[in-house]
Amino acid sequence: MEKQYKILGMTCSGCQKKISEKLNSIEDVKADVNLETNTVTITSGKEIELNTLNKALEEIGNYKLEDPDNPENAFVKPQDRVSPSSVYYCPMECEEDKVYFQLGKRCPVCNMYLVPIEEKLAKDPNHKPIYSSIHLPENFKDNIGKYYCPMFCEGDKMYNEKGDCPVCHMHLEEITDDLVKNVGTHSHHHTHDHYHEAPKVTDEMAGKYYCPMYCEGDKVYDTNVGCPVCGMDLVKYPEKKAAKYTCPMHPEIIRDEPGSCPICGMDLVRMPDTNDDEEDETYTILKRKFIISLAFTLPVFILSMGGMFIDFPFSHQVQGIIELILTLPVLFYSGWFLMKRGWVSFKTWNLNMFSLIALGVAAAFIFSIVALAFPNMIPHEIRGHNHGVPLYFEAVCVILTLVILGQLMEAAAHKKTGNAIRELMNLSPDEANLIVNGEEKKVLLSQVKIGDLLKVKPGEKIPVDGKITEGSSYIDESMITGEPIPVEKNINDKVSSGTINGNQVFIMKAEKVGDETLLSQIIKMVNEASRSKAPIQKLTDKVSKVFVPAVILIAFLTFILWQFFGPEGKRSLFAFVNAVAVLIVACPCALGLATPMSLMVGIGKGAKNGILIKNAEALEEMNKINVLITDKTGTLTEGKPSVEYIETLHEDKNSILKLAYSLNQNSEHPLSNAVIKKAKDENISPEKVEKFENISGKGVKGIINGKTVYLGNESLLTSSQISISENLKQKAIEVQSKAHTISYIAQENQALGFISFTDKIKESSKKAVQQLLSEGVDVMMMTGDNEHTAKAVAEELGIKHFKANCHPEDKLNEVKKLQQQGKIVAMTGDGINDSPALAQANIGIAMGTGTDVAIESAEITLLKGDILGVAKAKLLSEKLLRNIKENLFFAFIYNVLGVPIAAGLLYPFFGILLSPMIAAAAMSFSSLSVILNSLRLNSVDLDIK
Repeated sequence: MEKQYKILGMTCSGCQKKISEKLNSIEDVKADVNLETNTVTITSGKEIELNTLNKALEEIGNYKLEDPDNPENAFVKPQDRVSPSSVYYCPMECEEDKVYFQLGKRCPVCNMYLVPIEEKLAKDPNHKPIYSSIHLPENFKDNIGKYYCPMFCEGDKMYNEKGDCPVCHMHLEEITDDLVKNVGTHSHHHTHDHYHEAPKVTDEMAGKYYCPMYCEGDKVYDTNVGCPVCGMDLVKYPEKKAAKYTCPMHPEIIRDEPGSCPICGMDLVRMPDTNDDEEDETYTILKRKFIISLAFTLPVFILSMGGMFIDFPFSHQVQGIIELILTLPVLFYSGWFLMKRGWVSFKTWNLNMFSLIALGVAAAFIFSIVALAFPNMIPHEIRGHNHGVPLYFEAVCVILTLVILGQLMEAAAHKKTGNAIRELMNLSPDEANLIVNGEEKKVLLSQVKIGDLLKVKPGEKIPVDGKITEGSSYIDESMITGEPIPVEKNINDKVSSGTINGNQVFIMKAEKVGDETLLSQIIKMVNEASRSKAPIQKLTDKVSKVFVPAVILIAFLTFILWQFFGPEGKRSLFAFVNAVAVLIVACPCALGLATPMSLMVGIGKGAKNGILIKNAEALEEMNKINVLITDKTGTLTEGKPSVEYIETLHEDKNSILKLAYSLNQNSEHPLSNAVIKKAKDENISPEKVEKFENISGKGVKGIINGKTVYLGNESLLTSSQISISENLKQKAIEVQSKAHTISYIAQENQALGFISFTDKIKESSKKAVQQLLSEGVDVMMMTGDNEHTAKAVAEELGIKHFKANCHPEDKLNEVKKLQQQGKIVAMTGDGINDSPALAQANIGIAMGTGTDVAIESAEITLLKGDILGVAKAKLLSEKLLRNIKENLFFAFIYNVLGVPIAAGLLYPFFGILLSPMIAAAAMSFSSLSVILNSLRLNSVDLDIK
């Protein structure tokens, strides 16, 4: 017989696999589970009761089958209704939008049973289900036996061995024949229940919190309450700086929009931003908790350790009570978040550093409470100074304070991680000059519509994407192309939002507004690339996964052995005391300092050498890179035009330079600064220029010493009936083939020569490229410049692979392509156009001479803008990672040695059990060793020979 049931509680392919395996394990049952329809088809030679199937599913989780055809099952009691997404709410909505994640729980306000959130959503006629059909990637069919994340955190990425997903830490699932048998029968578009397309971000979302996996689509929250579907921390959309306007004469007048003062009629001016230096919320909270923790820990430490040198004027019992009172704020306020993390790690069995901290702190606190309340229970063998009862309140305080300090150091290092997107959002102006019926008025950028005519004045940022309808100008497009020379724009030429107008006025027509502009697309790419980057699992967590079960096992064995072989009449007491002692001494208080301390010293060392490392993830990956993608402008080159060569026919070179300098004093052309700088370096003074004229698109001319002098392109000379000799033309073509820009200079009717400009290659670039190639790193150059320029630079530096005319998305796609091939990619750049690729790369390396956006998108910044710093950063990465591993050794070794003593190994021979002195010594030595070892990084030599 064959019967189909509806499945409740199945949310992903991992659930599908578990349910399928469980049902097929039942005798004489064949189950075909369909994740797309949330159903299972049961085939059996005999009738199988629904209760039998549901009891089997209860053993593996909150799953339940429903019979859609059976009227008896049409009504399910509220406490038995299973939510497919495991999210429940009160049907009376007593707590508004608050949700819970436990089946059968009652509302704390009205005491009604909570029901699945889907019942609420079903009542909303505008609700569109988030959970769509699943379509597994096509390439799964060719990779049977490999493993993948059932949450698809990394798309269709697969692994050769079973393990945990580096993003969500779920167990990887095996790709089996049963899993992929339906692949290809549906649309090839890859979607799945927990991986959703990023919603369109609107102004209303600014400052709100969202799930980075977009489990609930575009739903946002006012605070970080955690995603109700996947449990991840919510992420905050960057605040949009709301512009305020005030009257210069009447500062009490403040408006949200530009306009006139109602008192004096003056135009309102924009108020300066006041939240530019706003501190990160997490950093502020940790800083406050650390200060409070330190304030209470110091007196506890003095009371505990000072008793060995000072006779306090109160009894040991009173001292213990004072220590307990001072410990409470440290444990239940400052350090409580660490205890909660430890509890969660044990619940999910994803053991990490916090598992160890929580275990040791809990054991020390509970033992101290028992010892303080029942001192006669404690054996005299473990009593301390003056036979006082051993209390570990100082251990609780010191451990938590040191771990909070480590967390604070990490938060300080990452405090500005989100600044890249904030910098990008601030590139576009808040207002625009709208032309209505020939009149100009200021409006908010959000009020600009497609088709509107906008006036752009000299030096202003272009508000939206569009094309010029009247006038012309030079536009600084370095944020898009990365190239330093402004581009001339005339009627019908395209202009992009965020780029900067030169010294002319023009009228433009808006073609793309809001999040359709190129700048908005770059913001989106940076945001998505940053979100998709998988955090590496810390070394401490790897060690803890082994160390925590080992400590628990040793504590258990200690209890069993003392129960059988301990002193007569006191076996249970000795068993309990020594088992707890194992848990206490095994907690390494310096563990929380091991990584942050090395990072703090290493970052300082790097900064002295022009290398700024933003996070620990960059360290582990930097040492493994095998591909370096580098931008050209500002990275390999100076990033600004300079005079490279002067060719003359008869005149002296300085004479030509003097004429060019004289004309360029009045020019607005971007190459004029290069001529002026070259002339000043040669100590040349300019001549007086009369009747100066700027000829758009061609060059400039003027009268010097009674003769007309021309400076510009070939078109300028041709239109003035000035012929260029063949010899001069050939030399110009030869120079242009090396990607130089040419400006001819002529006097009266004769061409005198030309000046060539280029973006000069940095002196250190060739040495840096050769050093990286020798270390097995493949160097690839990608630039927005033309093919000739790219080829010339690549040949001079010995770079075999290069690509020209690249847009921001080209660089981003190349990084993704190389990563899909298994490459570990580092990307260097200095412009806004590089920021999406910098964020996507395994290691983003920004030039400190570049834009703030590029620097904030990168994990490593070379403050001196020297690509030789990449090789130095690689060396620092290697040294720093080794130092962290050494610190972990010192954080554990003293405690590991103390465990046998705590277990009572020396008791049969010397009658010695663990005393507070030994525990305190282990704590002090491990912390001191970590600090001293970290300081050794200051002696590392980073010079590349």
